[in-house]
Amino acid sequence: MSAKRSRCNGGFSLLELVIVVVIIGIIAAIAIPRLSRGSAGATDSALSGNLAVLRNAVDLFSAEHGGKFPTLADIDGQLTGYTDAAGVVGAKDATHIYGPYVRKIPPTPVGPEKGRIGFTDTPGTAGKGWVYTEATGEVKVNTTTEKDDADKLYSSY
Repeated sequence: MSAKRSRCNGGFSLLELVIVVVIIGIIAAIAIPRLSRGSAGATDSALSGNLAVLRNAVDLFSAEHGGKFPTLADIDGQLTGYTDAAGVVGAKDATHIYGPYVRKIPPTPVGPEKGRIGFTDTPGTAGKGWVYTEATGEVKVNTTTEKDDADKLYSSY
């Protein structure tokens, strides 16, 4: 009776294993480029979001301070702390009733100054993440040559 039993090991043949490996390789070749493009899009979205937060904070500061924009020398404190009507930063009390406009300054997600949070008025300044124009309240990222996937300069966002 044992001679009539068919041989059944329950394993896979070499051909079956090769076919499975080829199929997995094809799926990986399709999926990996799509996933890598997703991270670039996420960086662009992070930059747009951070700029929107900073620009809204500057606009709100200006609205509450009679059209004056934060000063370059103290923009970090003026956006994250309490200020009086003149824009002087201090502890919350009867005169320092405005703000804070953001919890913290977001870091720059792109460019050579990626991860930096400081402000400068000159694009390309090392160690600063954002370019701020005090006269107009304009905020941009501190990069002059970096571009997104659509070939648009990050500094024009």
